[in-house]
Amino acid sequence: MIQNKAKPTIVLGLTGSMAAGKSTVSRRLRALGATVIDADEAARQAVEPETPGLRELARAFGPGILLSDGGLDRRKMAALAFQDPAALQTMNGILHPLIRQMVSVRLEGAKSRGERVAVLDVPLLFESGWQRYCDKTWLVAAPEALRLERAMARSGMGREEALARMAAQMPEAEKIALADVVIQNDGTLEALYEKVDALYQNLEARD
Repeated sequence: MIQNKAKPTIVLGLTGSMAAGKSTVSRRLRALGATVIDADEAARQAVEPETPGLRELARAFGPGILLSDGGLDRRKMAALAFQDPAALQTMNGILHPLIRQMVSVRLEGAKSRGERVAVLDVPLLFESGWQRYCDKTWLVAAPEALRLERAMARSGMGREEALARMAAQMPEAEKIALADVVIQNDGTLEALYEKVDALYQNLEARD
C-alpha cells in the first residue's frame, strides 16, 4: 500500500521596516492558519526579570536601565541603543544569541508537529542573517513618509526619535533587493489582506 508522505514545513521569513505593517501581516497569517514564531515575543522573554539576558544588559549599560521593580525600562534602553551605533551593537550582541535559541526551539517544534507553514516574524531578518533558515522571505514595505507618520501616531514618539530609529535600520531599498516577495502596504487594510491571502494560498499549494 502506498502511503501519503506529509509535506515538509515551509519556513517563511517575514520582515519589514519600522511601521511598514509587518505585525498586521503577521496577525493575518496567524488567522489564515500559519504557525507564527515572533522574535519580538522571544526578545521580551529574554529580558524578563532575573533572566541572564537582563543581567547582561544591566552589566553592560548600568542599573539605570532597570525599573524600580527590577524589570527593564524599555524606553530608556531603546533611547540608548538607537542613538548610538556602538550601544546598539552591544545590545544586539547580548540578545540575538538568546533570541535565536528560543526561535530555533520553536521552529523545530513546528516542524516536528508537521505544521504546513511556520512564519519567522523577525524585524531584523536580513540584518541577522536569518533568511538562510527560510524557504521564502516576505518584506512588508511602505513609503518612508507614511511609515514615519504611523510610527509617531502609534507610539507617541517625537519626529526626531522616530527618524533616529528608522535610520538605525537597514535601508528599505536594501531589504527589497534581498526579499523574495515585497508586499507594498500603502493602501487600505482590505487591500493588504487581499495581497496576503493570495500569497499565502500560493505558498500553501507548494509541493
